[in-house]
Amino acid sequence: MADPSSYRPQPGQIPDSPGVYKFRDEHRRVIYVGKAKSLRQRLANYFQDLAGLHPRTRSMVTTAASVEWTVVSTEVEALQLEYSWIKEFDPRFNVKYRDDKSYPYLAVTMNEEYPRVQVMRGQKRKGVRYFGPYGHAWAIRDTVDLLLRVFPVRTCSAGVFKNAARTGRPCLLGYIGKCSAPCVGRVSAEEHRDLAEEFSDFMAGRTGTYIRRLEQRMTEAAEEMEYERAARLRDDIEALRKAMEKSAVVLADATDADLIAVAEDELEAAVQIFHVRGGRVRGQRGWVTDKVEEITTGALVEHALQQLYGEEKGDSVPKEVLVPALPDPLEPVQEWLAARRGSGVSLRIPQRGDKKALMETVQRNAQQSLVLHKTKRASDLTTRSRALEEIAEALGLDSAPLRIECYDISHLQGDDVVASMVVFEDGLQRKSEYRRFQIKGRVGDTQVWHGEGQDDVRSMHEVISRRFRRYIAEKEKTGEWADGQEPGQEPGQEPGQEPGQEPGQELGGELGGELKDDDGRPKRFAYPPQLVVVDGGQPQVAAAQRALDELGIDDIAVCGLAKRLEEVWVPGEDDPVILPRTSEGLYLLQRVRDEAHRFAITYQRVKRAKHFRTSVLDDVPGLGESRKQALIKHFGSVKKLRSATIDQIREVPGIGLKTAETIAVALAQAAPAAPAVNMATGEIIGYTDETQETEEAADTADTAHTQDGEPETREGSSGEPVTAGAPDERRGQET
Repeated sequence: MADPSSYRPQPGQIPDSPGVYKFRDEHRRVIYVGKAKSLRQRLANYFQDLAGLHPRTRSMVTTAASVEWTVVSTEVEALQLEYSWIKEFDPRFNVKYRDDKSYPYLAVTMNEEYPRVQVMRGQKRKGVRYFGPYGHAWAIRDTVDLLLRVFPVRTCSAGVFKNAARTGRPCLLGYIGKCSAPCVGRVSAEEHRDLAEEFSDFMAGRTGTYIRRLEQRMTEAAEEMEYERAARLRDDIEALRKAMEKSAVVLADATDADLIAVAEDELEAAVQIFHVRGGRVRGQRGWVTDKVEEITTGALVEHALQQLYGEEKGDSVPKEVLVPALPDPLEPVQEWLAARRGSGVSLRIPQRGDKKALMETVQRNAQQSLVLHKTKRASDLTTRSRALEEIAEALGLDSAPLRIECYDISHLQGDDVVASMVVFEDGLQRKSEYRRFQIKGRVGDTQVWHGEGQDDVRSMHEVISRRFRRYIAEKEKTGEWADGQEPGQEPGQEPGQEPGQEPGQELGGELGGELKDDDGRPKRFAYPPQLVVVDGGQPQVAAAQRALDELGIDDIAVCGLAKRLEEVWVPGEDDPVILPRTSEGLYLLQRVRDEAHRFAITYQRVKRAKHFRTSVLDDVPGLGESRKQALIKHFGSVKKLRSATIDQIREVPGIGLKTAETIAVALAQAAPAAPAVNMATGEIIGYTDETQETEEAADTADTAHTQDGEPETREGSSGEPVTAGAPDERRGQET
């Protein structure tokens, strides 16, 4: 435990101006971020007598080893910088709201040529209009089903849309009048976009216009004695009214507002938000947080506002926000909200009338959410604690392993050998700490083996060595490693995370990259586990222990979990540890092992798919990805492209005479691929180049083997399991 006086700034060093400050621990991690109107006055509060501090504040200042600050011009800038730093550094002592569920939104993809109505979760995308959030996805689908009678907007996926356009036949919704069928040209792109705009306007609360318009058209149809059309319009009006009834009117003056309520106790706080648009509740969401610092209700509201509107702009920030307590000071928060919206935002406490009554309803929801969360968490926490204690007892550990790392090896008959590292802290997944490895047979600058083939033991030794060499290197960098030890440290390159992939990184050579001590971002491998779990039996455990012994690490326990009988193996023992099948400890080890296996096999499939998407066009000089796609889109397949003339190839936009001649020569020299053979049945399977050019080729994956030797099969196009066994040059051609 650090003494705050050891890093207290000297008198006169701290400026008396607005700013943002951050506390760091001994590992240079940012553990707390705060803002202040006067940095000098605020920071002085942290360095008073420890007995006078709130217990959580006392825990923070004794965990910290240094404090830094940045001066800004205004309190609004301080608010913005504080939000950015909390989002970037994820400090452990800051209030962080956790969504108690992933809320679905009704989304209209206005960024597409033919906008689509669908259910979406997660990160919001540019050019997509969102409505909600809703409590359940089925509530969205019920509403959409009613509205499609009046606004027959496309709801199908891109694959279904393209298939309908190719065949000239719409899907079922097109036949029953719930889709305008732009895929077959029943309406133009402009007409379909107008339908999507009207759908969005209705969902945004402008309902009266459409109801009155339909009623007028129904009356006109009845006067003209077109009774069938009048009946359809009557049914459309009824459908719209039913959709409106699903969100009751709560504010008579068609108010656009968000209502935020907070329920709290000494340890936790729950926040509930009702989104009211056009006087109707259009969405609801809730968060729960641990109160890791001494904080007022107004400060909780301020953090909730940052979480809610930090990434929003324009109309997503309503004109009015009703809260149970106002942040202090109020003006910077209102200015920040106004900047996000682009116009003034009223932030106030409702005093009377319908708004106060609705706020009481939101408050009751918050109270219920907190009670439900505490009941659920008490059960989860007890179970996790028991599981960790059982593992510690079974393995003879001094204390419960609060951080567990698990490693798994995956390959396809010795090709594309990869490994995964997953992390569980306090019995829960820590996905931001997941890592991925390419096995290259190299540790540091030393090539220890060729890195290919089905050698899981060597692969495991390499992975453990690389991971903990980086741990030692980072300990040396911070001066924490004992004098006299000279473990090797090799430089590495920090690879970026691929878009749409899970947290982790692809490592070709040595692990990790340049440390980022100065900016406070988490170091990649600076924090050791209390327990290393490997997916495998005695050989893999021995390899992992040997890697640690070679590095002089003797304070990290190792065990392995073998799939066959779920036996727990420990180094140096001839017999496994048998945990009862009902053991919570065994269940946690299984979860950790299965997660490592999933993460490894997913990465291996990604690498494998890259090989399946190769093409003879890849070898054509000067032909980039865009023009390759243009060629395939124009001709449909390489087979048809091979039979085309140079003049036909030149018809593709961006392809000139010289490039067309080069393509023709390359295709003429390339021999067509041989047919594939199903080694399980002996069947000769016809193969065309078209298969190789499609994304579906990645789904014709062979069996992926893990280090236990148990295959994981994937279904082929026929629905039957596909077994590996074809020669290497044909492995990507099996179906």
